[in-house]
Amino acid sequence: MRSVGRMTTFVFIPGAGGDAWYWHRVAAELTARGHEAISVDLPAEDDKAGLPEYADAVDAAVGERAEPVLVALSLGGFTAAAVAARRPVAGIVFVNAMIPLPGETASAWGEVTGSAEARRELALRQGRDPDADVDLRADFFQDVPEDLIAYALSHDRDESERIFGDPCVFEAWPAVPIRVLTGRDDRMFPAVFQQRVARERLGVEAELLPGGHLVPLSHPVEVADLVERSGTASTAPDCATD
Repeated sequence: MRSVGRMTTFVFIPGAGGDAWYWHRVAAELTARGHEAISVDLPAEDDKAGLPEYADAVDAAVGERAEPVLVALSLGGFTAAAVAARRPVAGIVFVNAMIPLPGETASAWGEVTGSAEARRELALRQGRDPDADVDLRADFFQDVPEDLIAYALSHDRDESERIFGDPCVFEAWPAVPIRVLTGRDDRMFPAVFQQRVARERLGVEAELLPGGHLVPLSHPVEVADLVERSGTASTAPDCATD
């Protein structure tokens, strides 16, 4: 068990499907180190729920706790930005996450950032079919233990379409430490792509760690180590918000 200092409240925001379970291994690791870990279920299957309702769910889970650190996976990056616009936070950690610009939608994000072309280029370099359809096992779960894959696929949730069309309403990133953690083997958002987006949009260098897109399941200790240090990080965004 390792700890780097005082107790911190970490709020874990899932990606598509909205299932807090994807953070359970990292949350358990940080709880064992004396921190408070809040994993939030999002109303992903509710067709009427969009980004404001996702932010409502995080607000409700956090309650009166002061200045938590938000930790967002994949699509959860949009929710983290929306929450940080509403309430004070001590920091934000993006984990293989979509980093929005003010007013951007998740559906536009891929085209604007070039994520599809980045995936295609990575597949070509690795000798995989660049035109193959996305495969959950190959592209999301390639390094996740088999028992966790079985559970995840048997409890898979649909994601409503509204979340992809809601603009992410915020004016600028808060002046708090913001970190970007990137799986070296991520096939959905390749590491080089994530590093570029982090520089362009936040002015920060993405930190590499082992694992694919679902590093909270495949490498929870490594993720916890980096997340735990977020409270002491001094890097704030240079604010590439336009």
